[in-house]
Amino acid sequence: MHKWVKYIVVFGLIMLLALIRYFEDFLFYDPYLQFFENDYLYIDSPRRETLKLTLFTTFRYVLNTVVSLGILYAIFKDKSVIEFAILIYVFAYVFLLAAFLYFVINPNQEDYYLFFNIRRFLIQPLILVVLLPAFYYNKIRR
Repeated sequence: MHKWVKYIVVFGLIMLLALIRYFEDFLFYDPYLQFFENDYLYIDSPRRETLKLTLFTTFRYVLNTVVSLGILYAIFKDKSVIEFAILIYVFAYVFLLAAFLYFVINPNQEDYYLFFNIRRFLIQPLILVVLLPAFYYNKIRR
């Protein structure tokens, strides 16, 4: 792939991540969007439908993961990088979703900050921000 085409593809995929974030209110059911915008440390947890919330959170995680894997592939063009990234995304999903569900089912005010950060890893492409420099470092180290 030509250098400029690679830059355009990566830019387009980053814009897709931005669009997912921009239209989050319309695309996903998430009562915690409003909750965490307010002074959440001093108010009660919002009413929620746990199954619906879990499905939409999973859908958003999958969308972000697919786009993130596209970015990783466009940058590194290495199948082993993608395979390893998929493993990381799957293990992260299992661990983060278990913790997410614990906090959704057992809301305690003193746990809101930890819940906020766990939820952030599920709904935002933060794993990509960790993987990009790690894979780049591994590439230049070889």
